[in-house]
Amino acid sequence: MKSKETADKRIVRVDLGNRSYDILIGSGLLQSAGGETLARLACRKAAIITDTHVAPRYLDMLTESLQTDGIETFSLTLAAGEKTKSFENLHTAVDFVLDARIERSDAVIALGGGVIGDLAGFAAAIVRRGVNFIQVPTSLLAQVDSSVGGKTGINTRQGKNLVGAFHQPHLVLADTDTLDTLTSREFAAGYAEVVKYGLIDQPDFFHWLEKNRKAVFSGGAERVEAIARSCAAKAAVVAADEHENGVRALLNLGHTFGHALERATGYDGARLVHGEGVAIGMVLAHEFSARMNLASPDDAKRVAAHLKEAGLPTTLGDIDGDLPPPDILMDAIGQDKKVKGGKLTFILTRGIGEAFIADDVPPSEVLAFLTEKQSQ
Repeated sequence: MKSKETADKRIVRVDLGNRSYDILIGSGLLQSAGGETLARLACRKAAIITDTHVAPRYLDMLTESLQTDGIETFSLTLAAGEKTKSFENLHTAVDFVLDARIERSDAVIALGGGVIGDLAGFAAAIVRRGVNFIQVPTSLLAQVDSSVGGKTGINTRQGKNLVGAFHQPHLVLADTDTLDTLTSREFAAGYAEVVKYGLIDQPDFFHWLEKNRKAVFSGGAERVEAIARSCAAKAAVVAADEHENGVRALLNLGHTFGHALERATGYDGARLVHGEGVAIGMVLAHEFSARMNLASPDDAKRVAAHLKEAGLPTTLGDIDGDLPPPDILMDAIGQDKKVKGGKLTFILTRGIGEAFIADDVPPSEVLAFLTEKQSQ
């Protein structure tokens, strides 16, 4: 039977017609993964893809739950880190799924953070032209963002997530117990994506986070509430624009700058992780909006102050080591997926919770802005 919503367990529905699915949020979901899977899929086998950080903690627990309910399991453990999202590891994942003889009615399960979710999801999308896919996100970032919405992919030397496919999961199990083992840095990085939803179009949620940030970090009801509200916000956008032809681009607030910074640091997780790049990128987006006389500088200061209080970097100077010059950063921005017809597209803002899609942003203005920021 499907889970029922309780005070400590929430269900968010992603409404995509006959491809709709549930996001389950709460404690103890790993132990009930088998039952939740069989309630939705006639699944005989499951190919679990995970990484070296997550496997020692949660792989046995997930495997036991699935096997108890009669699902045969196979597992592949890859190295942890952003560099795992490569053609080489995609090849490894595809061979693993095929060797396990996973059929379309079976499932590929991603157990881990956003890297594993993106890679495993891409493998699920292309094996047999698409097999069932289940997300079991174990990081805050993955629970509120990358596990929801069907974006899958890998990185290339030209940029982040430039090769991939849309492949919706059939179920997302966001077990909040897994967040207790995250480092403070990992949790803060995921929190940047939570803040993003308030900054896009929910100023009341941003204000709620300003008042409840410490409680969200501590765990309990506020944490579940923040995750559920984030997932509901993303689910609504995905339902309205599944393939990012319009309003879904708003979810990229902070990502154009952030992805360029990730590429500039060579996807070196020691220097910068994705959520940190997004945090800096959101501050830059607000500051650039103020520079273009679209928003008040006070909004950028407010955003920066909140992210800084959460332990996140907010300036280019917060990144360890040297960054390439502004023209090289501009090259990275020019490779971003949000570029259309060679014209730069940014998500800018008119204030807290008033993000909008800005087409044809003058490259000269962005270059001047980055030059100014790097000189500070």
